[in-house]
Amino acid sequence: MSHDFTLPDEDATAALGAALGRALPARAADVATHGLVLGLSGDLGAGKTALVRALLRALGIRGPVKSPTFALLEPYALSSLDFYHFDFHRFGAPAEFSSAGFRDLFAPGNVCAVEWPERAGDRLPAPDLVLTFRVMDAGRHVTAAARTERGAAWLQQAIAMMTSPSASMPPTPPAAA
Repeated sequence: MSHDFTLPDEDATAALGAALGRALPARAADVATHGLVLGLSGDLGAGKTALVRALLRALGIRGPVKSPTFALLEPYALSSLDFYHFDFHRFGAPAEFSSAGFRDLFAPGNVCAVEWPERAGDRLPAPDLVLTFRVMDAGRHVTAAARTERGAAWLQQAIAMMTSPSASMPPTPPAAA
């Protein structure tokens, strides 16, 4: 399954990230049993970290969400899972993934979002969902490609959340007494 998104601005990128975040709790059984891997490919500045930031905000992370470009990894503990945000842009060869000792983090109970997964080559576990970002004259184009049934279910749920009328509307405040 694949789906194309046109994201005219950072708010649209954040909306896609938030939808993926809101859809993630429904995948809790998949995460607990298999883990979940999200690949994020695209040029520098294409919106990969902005999308992960919005995804984490939707999951309740309130502190800083920074790019792992220099640290390679930023971990986030959530109540029911561990979320690892990787950036392999600085890898010169796939062997660096093996020597970095990250393989054990790609495990049941963990969600791993990986920027520049191609830099780890075939040493990286296969992603469930890959988002490929392309910078356009006005905004971004993202192709989402599910590579597993888990990835397809996650993507379908996120799309449903983005297209439902209540997804874009703020909650209605309680009526005054």
